[in-house]
Amino acid sequence: MKLSDILQNISAQHISADLEMEITGVSYDSRQTRPGDLFVAMAGFATDGHKYISAAVERGAVCILCQTPPEGDIPYIQVENSRRALAVVGANFFHHPAREMTMVGVTGTNGKTTTTYLLKDILEHAAGAKVGLIGTNQNMIGDQVLHTERTTPESFEVQKLFREMADAGCTHVVMEVSSHALSLDRVYGVRYAVGVFTNLTQDHLDFHGTMEAYCDAKAILFQNCDVGVYNADDPWAERLMAHATCRKVSFGEKTGDLQAQNICLHDTGVEFDAVEQGGVQKIQVAIPGGFMVYNTLGVLAAAQALGVSLAQSAEILSHTAHVKGRVEPVPTDGDYTILIDYAHTPDALENVLKAVKGFAKGRVVALFGCGGDRDRTKRPQMGKIAADNADFVIVTSDNPRTEDPAAIIADILPGLSGTKTPHVTVENRVEAIHYAIDHAQRGDIIVLAGKGHEDYQEINHVKHHLDEREVVAEYLAVRKK
Repeated sequence: MKLSDILQNISAQHISADLEMEITGVSYDSRQTRPGDLFVAMAGFATDGHKYISAAVERGAVCILCQTPPEGDIPYIQVENSRRALAVVGANFFHHPAREMTMVGVTGTNGKTTTTYLLKDILEHAAGAKVGLIGTNQNMIGDQVLHTERTTPESFEVQKLFREMADAGCTHVVMEVSSHALSLDRVYGVRYAVGVFTNLTQDHLDFHGTMEAYCDAKAILFQNCDVGVYNADDPWAERLMAHATCRKVSFGEKTGDLQAQNICLHDTGVEFDAVEQGGVQKIQVAIPGGFMVYNTLGVLAAAQALGVSLAQSAEILSHTAHVKGRVEPVPTDGDYTILIDYAHTPDALENVLKAVKGFAKGRVVALFGCGGDRDRTKRPQMGKIAADNADFVIVTSDNPRTEDPAAIIADILPGLSGTKTPHVTVENRVEAIHYAIDHAQRGDIIVLAGKGHEDYQEINHVKHHLDEREVVAEYLAVRKK
C-alpha cells in the first residue's frame, strides 16, 4: 500500500518521506517490526516508543511516524499525536472494516462481559446476525473463539480484528470498550451505532487518578455513537452523559425510559417486568444476582435500539445459559456449592456476595485477593466488604504481578480488623481453594472471587496456568482416592 493511502485523514506537521513509497506492514513494537514496515513511535504511559526507532530501523522499518523527529536520515512523518494517528493508520490499512458492520460498544466498571454475551445471543437468534465479539473473556467471530490478552487490544489490532470479522461475514460487532481503550485512543475513529453504560464504581485509579477522570474516559464513548443507552440510577450518569452527542435512552429500577418493576431474585436467576411507555414485558434470565437486573435492562434497551423488540429479547433471554466466570457453578463432591466469579472490584464483590447471601442455605464463604500493581486503596475496602457480606473469609492471592503477595494481603487485612467475621489467610491460591473445600459445611456456598474466566496467575510478568475449575476437579479427585 502506498504511504499516501496509509496517511489519509492524518494531519502531518512535517513529512520527509516519499508519499509514493510502498509500505508492506505497520508496527509499533520494534520487536515485531519487519522489513518494509511503517514504524509508529508512540509516547506511552509505560515506555516511549521513540526510544526504539533505531531498533525498528535495524529490523527493516522503511519509514517512521512519530511526534519527535528521529535521528539520522530515515524518512519520517511528524504528527502531534502518534497514538491517535496509529488508530487512523489501522483503519486506512485495513480499508475501514468497521464501516461495513453495525458496531456496539459497552463500557462500565462491571457487567460489560455479561452484557456483550447476552446481546450477541439476542442478535444471533432474533436478527439472524453473525456477530463478532471483543471482550475480557475472549474474542469471537461467530462461534469461533480467539484468544485475547486484554479487554480492548491496541488500535491497529482492533482494526485487524474488525477486518477478519467483516471478511468472515459478520454483520455486527459487540465489544467491551474499557476506559484504558478510550483514554489511549485504541478505538479512536470508530463510530458505534449503540453505546451502553452499565455502571461506574472504583477501579483503575492507579491509571486514571480520580473517579472524575475515570468517568470522563468512559464518557468518550457517548461522543462517538448514534444511540447512548445508560444506567440512569448510577450516580455518575449525569456527569457521564453531560456532553453526549448521541440520542439518549435511559434504564433503571428507579427511573429511565425502560424500567424494572416487580423484581424477583432467586438462586436460579432473576425475574422482573420490563416497563416502557408502550407496555410491559415479563423477563426471566437464568443468572442470579440483583446486578443482573441492570445488566439485562441495558441489553434490552440496546437490542431495541438495534431493532429487536422486547418480546423477542425476552424469549431469547429465557433460554440463555451462564456466562463463563460470572456466578458460574462448579461441580462438587458434597452438599455444598462452589461458584466462580470475576468480581475483582469493591462493588462487584459486594454485589456477588449479597446475591449469594440471598439464596444461601448455609454459610457464604468468600475467597478473594487483590491484584498487584493496581489501585491499593480498594484493598481494605474489599476486606471490609467481604467481612460485611460473608460468614467466613479466606484472603489469598490474585495476580500479584510484581508485588509481594504477603504485602498485598497485609493491605487487605485492615478492612477485616475489628469485625466479627472469622477469617484466615492462605497466600497460595491453590492451597486456599483446597482449604475452602476441606472446611466446607453442609449448605455452604463458596465464592471464588477475582479470577472468573482467567486461567492463569500472573507473577513477576509470567502467567502461570491456574484454572480454578481444574483446581477444584483435581482436588476432589484426590480426596476421593
